[in-house]
Amino acid sequence: MRMAKAAAASSSWVWFLSVAALIHTRTVLSSTASSRCYSAIYSFGDSIADTGNLYYDTEDISPSTYLVLNPPYGDTFFHFPTGRFSDGRLIIDFLAEQIGVPLLKPYLGIKKGKIKDWNSLEGVNFAVGGATALDMSFFAEKGLYDVLVPTNYSLGVQFDWFMDLLPSICNSSSGCKQVFGSSLFLVGEIGGNDFNYLFYLGRPIEEATTYVPLVINKISWAINKLIDLGAQTLVVPGNFALGCSFVYLRNHSSTDVEDYDEAGCLKSYNNFADYYNNQLLAELNRLRQLHPGVNIIYADYYHASLQLYQSPTQFGFTKSILDSCCPLANANYHNAPVEHCGEPGLISCNDPSQFITWDGVHLTEAAYKWIAKGLLKGSFTNPKIGISCDSDI
Repeated sequence: MRMAKAAAASSSWVWFLSVAALIHTRTVLSSTASSRCYSAIYSFGDSIADTGNLYYDTEDISPSTYLVLNPPYGDTFFHFPTGRFSDGRLIIDFLAEQIGVPLLKPYLGIKKGKIKDWNSLEGVNFAVGGATALDMSFFAEKGLYDVLVPTNYSLGVQFDWFMDLLPSICNSSSGCKQVFGSSLFLVGEIGGNDFNYLFYLGRPIEEATTYVPLVINKISWAINKLIDLGAQTLVVPGNFALGCSFVYLRNHSSTDVEDYDEAGCLKSYNNFADYYNNQLLAELNRLRQLHPGVNIIYADYYHASLQLYQSPTQFGFTKSILDSCCPLANANYHNAPVEHCGEPGLISCNDPSQFITWDGVHLTEAAYKWIAKGLLKGSFTNPKIGISCDSDI
């Protein structure tokens, strides 16, 4: 009897140790999987990540059509326009520098033969300024395409580009899984324009809210497709703090002080962005359960940007959230003519690093650098990206 009890106790102890070891192993594997150095980056998105696709798409068009092709875009770091919607580098550029891979080359530049030094294993950028998550057919059905959406390079089109380029990257299922298993995929930010375009037309937040599940379903579709091809680490950003954006503050200003928070941001648009981000995060949690071996990382662009607006001087910004560098303007100048960065003769600021806002819509290199630091070194990713490369921002 005593021997039976001892055997049972021993068996239970062995079972406990086995489970504990399994949990420990999974924890170590999870930590190891999220703390590594990646060999390449593949990026999908809009102007927040576009490193030149719109530039190469419109190179034969007059620069007056797409002002991002004109100075002072790019002046701070590159000293000439590169198609980036900022005065210098973007979040994706700082991410590439941290990993130690070349700054991402735009797909259209490669496709058109304009970029000669592309290495197929260093990654590609498919993001295009103005892109939406939803296909153009959706906006066309609603009668919004001709008056609203400036480009037809949706997330679905960008994924098609990725598939077109696939034979140049890998030539077998096992080969693709090997390449993509050691790569980092940045899926967004995408979907922001689906809402921005509606708000620019003065559509109510209630209408934009009905688009939220459609946008998230499209992002989820892309994530599943990439995982099927072998992606093991995907970073999926949420939306920014829209209510703090210069263009929102100017276009949707209110005389009711209760519409603003302590930082001077519009509560309603920040609440909408927060709602969207929570829905996106819920979908990412669902995808994590479907793909337990894949590292799906949520990038909290909302709070990473919000901290800059709430405490600008802490990050070296001397200008308020109501100030824009290019054109040098203040969101309170409601009766002043609306100027656009890149227009001939436009007056821009002398030191963009003092500003959060670059062109009224996009941020300065200095702001993007702080956001990138928050993602890579701070608490604005879930789970942590955990890049173990030697380079630093």
